[in-house]
Amino acid sequence: MDNLFGRGGLEVPEPVRRFLQGQSDSSLRVEQYQEGNTLVVRVELPGIDPETDVDISIADDRLHIDARRYEDDDRVGKIGYRTEFHYGERSRSIPLPRGVDQDGIVATYEDGILEIRIQVPEQSEPQSTRIRVVRTGGREAT
Repeated sequence: MDNLFGRGGLEVPEPVRRFLQGQSDSSLRVEQYQEGNTLVVRVELPGIDPETDVDISIADDRLHIDARRYEDDDRVGKIGYRTEFHYGERSRSIPLPRGVDQDGIVATYEDGILEIRIQVPEQSEPQSTRIRVVRTGGREAT
């Protein structure tokens, strides 16, 4: 698609070009694992200011991450401007185990990676309960 735009001399606005090239995914890419009683969620967020461009919250047993990355207006107007960077708003919701202590959450940002560490309660062995099915109606088993 880049070749088509370049050879034809077409001036296509960046958001349209990104859409046509399949870059319209608005979710964040995450890596998730557990270390003991700590759930670790890592999010790829290069080129942002973590203090102003990210909102993290917990509601309904879900971790919500909203991030924004904006293009530099000074560069956008330059001759020959082209970018493959992802800009705009992105979000992700991740289910959490019940009973997460919201005071035990720490978020850090280093080298373009947002890392969120969440203390999760110890999980007891899953319990199963057999539910008896009772036949109703007029048909009898033979």
